[in-house]
Amino acid sequence: MNDVAFSACLTLLQEPLQGAAQSAAGTQPERWEEIRLRTGRGLSLADERGEQMVSIPGAVDERDLRAVLERATRASYQSAAEQLGRGFYTLKGGHRIGVCGTVYRNEHGKASFRELSSLCIRIARPHPGIAHHLGRSLLEGGRFPSTLILAPPGAGKTTLLREVIRLLSDECGLRTAIADERGEVAAIWHGVPQMDIGRRTDVLDGAPKAEGMLMLLRSMTPQVLAVDEITDPADVRALSAAANCGVSLLATVHGGSLEELKRRSVSRTLLEEQAFRRLILIERDADGARHYRMEPLPC
Repeated sequence: MNDVAFSACLTLLQEPLQGAAQSAAGTQPERWEEIRLRTGRGLSLADERGEQMVSIPGAVDERDLRAVLERATRASYQSAAEQLGRGFYTLKGGHRIGVCGTVYRNEHGKASFRELSSLCIRIARPHPGIAHHLGRSLLEGGRFPSTLILAPPGAGKTTLLREVIRLLSDECGLRTAIADERGEVAAIWHGVPQMDIGRRTDVLDGAPKAEGMLMLLRSMTPQVLAVDEITDPADVRALSAAANCGVSLLATVHGGSLEELKRRSVSRTLLEEQAFRRLILIERDADGARHYRMEPLPC
């Protein structure tokens, strides 16, 4: 079975790595979410259940990793250096390459990689319709109540966030803005979002979340302000400022339950500020299928 997204990412590898990965993917390439390479070790495919090592002759070396980046950047490695210095590079189609290695900073504080040790090629696939059943309940009295998406790492928070943004923008007609610090939500490539985030959505890519949210408030007058992965006290302060301006908020946070959020200082502050009125929890059944449950946050 052919999977366009997997095939596109596979072309970044040189032979024989490409052939080995294709063979290991078998008849279900659509199940794989990542292709990983580690120098001195090997190649693996990863999905939500973990990594599967791929049999290759010898070991991966740094030349294999640099070859991937050269193909990804179309040999314009230096022109892509600024984005790579943030630890990743976004590709057409929304795929992205995460980079690990030895970081060097110049006299201006700009980061670059002196040596590469690992690459993670994250395979982007749109999932339209996953939040369709939430559509009618997203608005209350024509307004979107500020909502927090809660789930453990790897459960699909960013995917759900993206789809809720699309629904708010296209189906609810709300002007929405995204502070997309790491470029994971919209996956901007040459100024164009590679993921479907809706026709009424504006994206600020690459700025720190707290700074980006305040910039969007000043410049784009959104009705809904969205951000992925609240982790820092500065993010909480920016969200509170936005809430005080009358903007509805949509954000994600790591956690397994509301009780877990209350035990962590940053998320506890988020709850105490009462900037959010609802939770969407991502849960899995025994077969691994995701289910979304919306509930009010206690005041």
